[in-house]
Amino acid sequence: MTVVALDQSVFVLIDVQGKLVRLVHEADRLLEVSHRFLRLAEAFARPVVLTEQYPQGLGPTEPELLERFEQLETPKRRVSKDAFGCGAEPAFEEAVAELLPGIAASDRHYVVGGMETHICVMQTVLSLLGTGATVFVPFDCVSGRGEEYGRRALERMAQAGAIITNHESVGFELAGDKNHPAFKTLSNMLKAGQPGSASA
Repeated sequence: MTVVALDQSVFVLIDVQGKLVRLVHEADRLLEVSHRFLRLAEAFARPVVLTEQYPQGLGPTEPELLERFEQLETPKRRVSKDAFGCGAEPAFEEAVAELLPGIAASDRHYVVGGMETHICVMQTVLSLLGTGATVFVPFDCVSGRGEEYGRRALERMAQAGAIITNHESVGFELAGDKNHPAFKTLSNMLKAGQPGSASA
């Protein structure tokens, strides 16, 4: 089974925007894991693309999450889009090419989170799979307005070849072993419990 490749990976966080985020299933969980998603990217020095769907009408990324993104010390790009799927937005491909120079589209590993699972996330994942890339979707870092809609979308993405995972597994795969310099950050994150669980 394929694991996330450290030197070939980019994190993509899709459309976690203020006017919509409170309408999705388990919004608090999505926001908490989205913060962890960015923290993992920074700990492992992986680039991040943050997208916003028609921000003039839907508003920008949720304020605290946007602040966290802007504070990232890892390479990053913020992309405004009109297309639902990122693959149909030329600025997205330009951003990824800048963040992963010299890596062919088919060799990229995308870690994709955000909303909504059955619309922008799924269309993005399907288009990226179409380039030959490997796509990881942490189920705990995606959401939408209907739980069943999201579950069915994850099933469809898996059938198309996406690897459905979770943010903890992504972190451990990037670390490889306990001697990785970022493992302490990962360990401290886990001590806070799993978002949405009784221990979190």
